[in-house]
Formats: sequence, structure tokens, C-alpha cells
Amino acid sequence: LKLYLDPEEDESINIGLVRLAKPLPEHEFFYLLNDINHLSFKRIPDLDIEGEFFHYFHPVFEAYHREFKNQILFIKNRSTENNKKKEITQLFADEDDVNFLLPNFKDVDYLIKTSDNIGEFSLILLPENIMFQIQNYELTSEEELYHLIQYYE
Repeated sequence: LKLYLDPEEDESINIGLVRLAKPLPEHEFFYLLNDINHLSFKRIPDLDIEGEFFHYFHPVFEAYHREFKNQILFIKNRSTENNKKKEITQLFADEDDVNFLLPNFKDVDYLIKTSDNIGEFSLILLPENIMFQIQNYELTSEEELYHLIQYYE
């Protein structure tokens, strides 16, 4: 029996919000990011989300920063693929064929998550004229994405 609260359950998760300055194919963006940071981002299995009407897929890219001993994940905010599970028969269904991990930030292209959960993303050098400054964002345990990331790890 646990007679105490697990302190990790109440901790927030720090993520970075990445907005691209112009649309770029994923392979080109990660080539530039790898080149300037001397990293090796690779695609790993997608983050998949089960909705009532659709099954959504969000691409995930991973690299390990040797100098800082830190794993870096880039997760696409907008789903790139979906599988329709059943027809929408409701008049006001709150589910669409495109899913956003952060629906209030539809202009965000990628979410960054680091293994050390530090909200400082300055160790990632930004390709010139490709992306805006990384915005820090704190996910609390009340948010759905918080639990999704915890499950995914």
C-alpha cells in the first residue's frame, strides 16, 4: 500500500514549441538540424492516438546529444496520417480527420521533449532563417498530452 503521494505524478513536463519560419519537408528540416548540431535525428515509431472515429499518427524523431548526455525527441504537433475507424454519425462531433497534440497551438510544428525534463532548449542550435526561437511550455498533469507523453516513454 502506498500511504504517500508519488511526487513524480504531480511534476510537470517541460516541452519546447517549435514553429518553422517556412514550410519544409521533414527530411530537409532534420538534415539542417543534424548538420548544425552534429546530431543524428532518426525517425522512430509514431505516437499514435486512438480517437472515437479516427486513429491518428504523429511522427517522432529522436537523437542523442553525447556532450550533454540527453535524449531529444521532436514530435509533430499535427497528425500526418489517420485511419478512419467508423463513420461520424453525430451532428456535432468534436473529432476531425486531423489531430493536434496541442489544439490551442495549431501554429506549432513540433514539440520537443528532452530526457532530463529541463525547460532550457538552448543546447539545440537553430538553423538560420528556418525556425523561430523555441518557446518553453509546461505541461501539467491535468492535460491529456502529459499522460500521453508519460505513457509513450
